[in-house]
Amino acid sequence: MRFILSTGSLWSYSLERLFAFAAEAGFDGLELLVDMRWETRQAAYLHTLMHRHQLPILALHSPFLPNIPGWPHNQPERISCTVDLASELGAEVVVHHLPQRLGSVWVQIPGRFFPVPFPRNQDAPYRRWLEKEYRPFQATTSVKLCIENMPAYHRLGRRWNLWHWNSIEEIIQFPNLTMDTTHLGTWGLEPVEIYQKLQGRVGHIHLSNYDGREHIRPENGRLHLDQLLSHLSKTGYPGLVSLELQPDDLGAGQPDQTIIDRLKTSLNHCRTWSTPPNNTDQYPHI
Repeated sequence: MRFILSTGSLWSYSLERLFAFAAEAGFDGLELLVDMRWETRQAAYLHTLMHRHQLPILALHSPFLPNIPGWPHNQPERISCTVDLASELGAEVVVHHLPQRLGSVWVQIPGRFFPVPFPRNQDAPYRRWLEKEYRPFQATTSVKLCIENMPAYHRLGRRWNLWHWNSIEEIIQFPNLTMDTTHLGTWGLEPVEIYQKLQGRVGHIHLSNYDGREHIRPENGRLHLDQLLSHLSKTGYPGLVSLELQPDDLGAGQPDQTIIDRLKTSLNHCRTWSTPPNNTDQYPHI
């Protein structure tokens, strides 16, 4: 099992520093969140960073914010551009979101982005593309497209779903999934149980914990991520596990060594949980 660091965990830092942090902490690679910065979309520069730090980019996350300079505005074409970049970099996976049921605008609150519902839904063409053209497009590339389950939004004492096909029963229509553990937590779901219900479709995992706050470090929170990782190890899960965390939880803005130490601690927990004991007969069945 390979553990990689999502650059979205420290999205306000340069890629140069993120590569250095991930290398020193001992990650197996990176998941690159493609965003408005040109450095996240220039293959030659990214190859330079991979060579300099001896660390591969193994997954890419297609941009979810609008108006990416120099890239198309519609989701299918942005996914296609991300796949092309992944092919140039030798990455295995491209992550992308479900379409929204309502339109929204993204609002930045320090350290986080939130979608706020908006009457006009611009994702309708994206939904039609997923229904009619997604599988043929996947057949044209060896890069695995993984669609991500999305969170509940808690407002007025209720859970709200802003996304199409955002239930376990609906999302399994897609051949490959990114299972986001903290997003499951927002729905009151336990990742190890959901993993077993997804019928082998999980091709990639976004790992973080949840305690009312999203994307906190794996060793904290109420989700049993130790059980999930031990189950993945026992069953021979072949995919990538990306630590996708909140910048504040990693100490963004504090000395670099603080961030590196927190990354090392979280990674060591994950590797311990995913290492079976010598006597596998004593291993608890989940």
